[in-house]
Amino acid sequence: MSALHQTQPTSAGEQARALWISTTAFTICFAVWTIFSIIGVRIKDELGLSEAEFGLLIGMPILTGSLVRIFLGIWTSRYGGRLVYTLTMLAAALATFLLAYATTYPQMLLAGLGVGLAGGSFAVGVAYVSPFFPPEKQGTALGIFGAGNVGAAVTKFLAPFVLVAFGWQAVGEIWAVVLLLTAIVFWFSTEDDPQFRARRETRQPRKSFLKEFEPLKNVQVWRFSLYYFFAFGGFVALALWLPRYLVGVYGFSIETAGMIAAAYSIPGSIFRAYGGALSDKIGARKIMYAMFAVSAVATAILSVPAGGAMPIIVTPVVFVAVTFVLGFVMSLGKAAVYKHIPAYYPSHVGAVGGVVGMMGGLGGFVLPIAFGYLKDVTGLWSSCFMLLFVIVAASMIWMNASIRQIKRRAGEGMPAGAIAQ
Repeated sequence: MSALHQTQPTSAGEQARALWISTTAFTICFAVWTIFSIIGVRIKDELGLSEAEFGLLIGMPILTGSLVRIFLGIWTSRYGGRLVYTLTMLAAALATFLLAYATTYPQMLLAGLGVGLAGGSFAVGVAYVSPFFPPEKQGTALGIFGAGNVGAAVTKFLAPFVLVAFGWQAVGEIWAVVLLLTAIVFWFSTEDDPQFRARRETRQPRKSFLKEFEPLKNVQVWRFSLYYFFAFGGFVALALWLPRYLVGVYGFSIETAGMIAAAYSIPGSIFRAYGGALSDKIGARKIMYAMFAVSAVATAILSVPAGGAMPIIVTPVVFVAVTFVLGFVMSLGKAAVYKHIPAYYPSHVGAVGGVVGMMGGLGGFVLPIAFGYLKDVTGLWSSCFMLLFVIVAASMIWMNASIRQIKRRAGEGMPAGAIAQ
């Protein structure tokens, strides 16, 4: 196996530094990426936006952050994560600062596209962090890195108070400055990953772009993408939508709604590290089955229309409790999906991780728009959870059919990986 296709030996200090600095940077990036979840509510009131227009606004950063992931993942493999990560943060910081000076809806949509670059940092981080660790530890490492999703909760906790005290423009300016400082610290405190150093030292030629995309012909990649569309895309969509949902359904203030929504965001983020460790220990297949089963029950409960004559009354307490459980199992599932990628595609982590991340991010873009559209059409706030239930059911059926097929083909050279354990 060539130097390009294996994890190079690294010290524990190098591993820890790469992991924790990258995770901190991703946390800040994610806080910026979800900034519209709070300031979007105030902008909606100021501009008189419909629910669908609001969904498009909060989804614009998610769109950019999704589409650029595949290219950022490949560029990380070609030019190194240290450079690509830093440049990504600098570009996102500039766009976030300019957002504070947008005054019209089109200007805010355009600024949102630039803010979305912060979300592309996930593909960079996955391709950068994974080479520092051997295969048996990559699930845990990527789970810890992915816990940077907690940045959504950081925004929900802090942004409402900044917004009320100084206005939504101040949120954009402060978040931009913090991201700029993070980029500077990252550049001066990290080093290139082992695979990139090996390529540079041996002067091995870069693969062509077509070669980078070769694994995408495998339907397995798109199956993983559907899983991540729900586990991550559903998480992002709800992280963005919940403050508006809580205000609309239960009449909470934006400050209270932000705090309650964080009860969903926090377990959906920090327990991702636990999901990675479990995937290393017992295999990702069991984690995925558990996530889909629990998510199906949770989304079915939350699909009950508020105030309807139903056997289950979804009170605020019930809502928070069930969303907490949903966020927890989603966090495990997000880690389990990414356990597969370095196991099945060790030479194409950037491309495959970028595509899977792109599809997950697209879920975070498409779903808020769909939530707003369904609310406008049906008048039911709970219609968003009805849609999520359908996605969960489709994912579970496809996974179960694929696992049965894999078992029938056992012994025919299937690669060792998390899902085969």
